[in-house]
Amino acid sequence: MNITDLFVSELDRETDRSRRVLESLPDGQGDWKPHDKSMPFKHLANMVATIPMWITTMLKENELDIAPVGGSTHQWPSPTTRAEYVAALEKTSAEAKAALRSAGEAHLQTPWRLLAGGKVVADHPRHEMIRDTINHWAHHRGQMTVYLRLMGAKVPALYGPSADDVRFD
Repeated sequence: MNITDLFVSELDRETDRSRRVLESLPDGQGDWKPHDKSMPFKHLANMVATIPMWITTMLKENELDIAPVGGSTHQWPSPTTRAEYVAALEKTSAEAKAALRSAGEAHLQTPWRLLAGGKVVADHPRHEMIRDTINHWAHHRGQMTVYLRLMGAKVPALYGPSADDVRFD
């Protein structure tokens, strides 16, 4: 098995876990946040639904400026309903898997840069940036489970059972 196949397999598993969390979204809670310094629930849910597109960007472009002078030219999805969040996840995940399959092993070794306001904040091989992105995705999904618990919603099983969902898959 090569690194591309490993990433596609992991993306499949993490997409399934993210779908479970997004399917648990309570209606009408988008602006809720547990603390003034916390991000609103809708922003967190949007990140969980769309982080796979970061992988696509890493494979198709040589860099991304997350705070470009003059504003961003990227069109980020902005779902508002449970169904739209899940649809965004399905779309961004499928695009990331397709980009991974067409990238090739050698491309994963090439450098990729993350910029903020034109300044380089990360410059690493694409495979490292993809790994960090998948970890970042799991982190935000974990935040979502805390938000769900604090809102009184059910928390799905992800890497094992939760108090609300006893499955191990």
